[in-house]
Amino acid sequence: MDWGNVTAEDLIDALREVDWSSPPRPLSEFFSRFTVPRSYAKWSSRLKCNLYYYRTNYFILITVILGLGFIRRPLALVAAFLTALSIAFLNDSFAGTFSEKATRTVRQFSPHLAAKMRPPLTPVIRGRPSAKRAIFICGRPRWVFVFIFATVSLVLWFVSCGLLTVLWALAIGLLVTILHASFRTPNLKARLNTFREEFRAVWRNYSEL
Repeated sequence: MDWGNVTAEDLIDALREVDWSSPPRPLSEFFSRFTVPRSYAKWSSRLKCNLYYYRTNYFILITVILGLGFIRRPLALVAAFLTALSIAFLNDSFAGTFSEKATRTVRQFSPHLAAKMRPPLTPVIRGRPSAKRAIFICGRPRWVFVFIFATVSLVLWFVSCGLLTVLWALAIGLLVTILHASFRTPNLKARLNTFREEFRAVWRNYSEL
């Protein structure tokens, strides 16, 4: 896979649709080999490859940095958790898994309420869905949960007076992520990973042409 031909929009779509339940890469691999990219094209290709391949590691890294920044502020820790959860809801796989587990848990106490939490059926025309499959969480559109969690976390940031701290923590986390993705040399395992089924979503539009 030539990562130089993958646009930022394709990468964002892939990160949104790929399965995030996979465990993070081992630390021995994460901190294995670092080299300076020889050109802008090499840097761009390496950055996209590493962001996709080490996505779980980077998410955990940013979350840990946020947690360390607010280790003495419990309210801010809750805000950081809700912020991370609202971002995770943007991923299709995480949103679907969360909805399924929540519905299964509620079914143990109230089957009637769990039935209401099922997503609506998508009408099918000539064997194909009439529109792109929308993501629902507990029977409600995904954006409702993203909006609620993001709003509550923003309020908690202001109440805990940690908005400036979270901006610094996010800046540090993103800087560390970009530096690592820029200098970590993609190994053979990372390159072969791009040919797996989980990356087919990036090129789904091209196959329909």
